[in-house]
Amino acid sequence: MASFKEIAFLFLLLQATFLINHQVKSDDEEDNLLQGINKYRASLNLTALVKNENAACFAGQIADQFKGQPCTNTTGSNTIPGTEPQFPNYPDLLAHCHLNMSNTQDAAVMPACVPKLDPSLVLTNFTQSQYSGSLNDTKYTGIGIESEGDWIVVVLSTNSSSSSFEDATGAGSIFSPNLLVYLVAVFMGYFLS
Repeated sequence: MASFKEIAFLFLLLQATFLINHQVKSDDEEDNLLQGINKYRASLNLTALVKNENAACFAGQIADQFKGQPCTNTTGSNTIPGTEPQFPNYPDLLAHCHLNMSNTQDAAVMPACVPKLDPSLVLTNFTQSQYSGSLNDTKYTGIGIESEGDWIVVVLSTNSSSSSFEDATGAGSIFSPNLLVYLVAVFMGYFLS
């Protein structure tokens, strides 16, 4: 009969595998768009944008605000750049990601609605629209991307203090896939000893 340590180890290993696999699958749209945007920027001799976890957190908060809203244009985006709705709970969205207005004010927040998040249409919505002006701007160095339903939100950040998306509390994100792998390794060492 299996010991408690073996059962606990297998349970933790199963949980870690599920969490890592779930994260990889949920990031497919975002990773594809990031690759497409960076190829677009490379074609313009611009530097690649680097993932910014806090900008991604904020993009997720914005995407959640669009959750459930229909994407009525079947050929692409029904969001006209510059006409995005203003959210009365904007400070709360920032606070959820440990951000504030002073470190996000020059960022670019770009939502788009594309039925079924068709990858080629998603990329076109950013590279062949008014959003391309922001994507062409050399001041942007970081990017956060999140999706919800048919909505995908891109948030661009800079290296300046006015839009760096640095954590307002001074502490970084506590959870990361690397931390999960480390914790599993620690538990494995404990249970196997």
